[in-house]
Amino acid sequence: MSDTSLKLISESPEDTFNLGLAFGLKAVERGVIALIGPLGAGKTRFVQGLAKGLGINASTVNSPTYSLIHLFDEGRLSLCHIDLYRLAGPEEVEEIGIEEDFECDDGIVAVEWADIAWTVLPEKRINLEIKDRDENQREIVLHGGDCHHRDWIERSSTLAQLKETA
Repeated sequence: MSDTSLKLISESPEDTFNLGLAFGLKAVERGVIALIGPLGAGKTRFVQGLAKGLGINASTVNSPTYSLIHLFDEGRLSLCHIDLYRLAGPEEVEEIGIEEDFECDDGIVAVEWADIAWTVLPEKRINLEIKDRDENQREIVLHGGDCHHRDWIERSSTLAQLKETA
């Protein structure tokens, strides 16, 4: 995979879940996924699939909007699920001190509403943006910030078998 972004089409919430599942199955070491997209786009659905691929009960994964952070450590890698929806910006992220959670030593960090905290997120990460195409379809744009994350995108997107867009 080159340094350019990969664009995929999700035809359903199940496709988005399955893409997350592929990322979970292909995760081999710690990593960060920064999820961006409008309310209801499928960010949490992706994280549920990611959890299942890591060996975590997907039904236990919900939006952590009210507690900000949920840690799941029963899988083959841990999952730190962070939701920044209620925060005003990077200053507030720094004030409450959760930027350390972006560096999970032994697992995967999935950050919903990551655009709120660009300046405090690690540079080595995957940016995963979900855009509405129509009522059912979503365009998912993936970009890896380093070699490890780009390789993870390539392994996972191949397994997920979603259609690519131009």
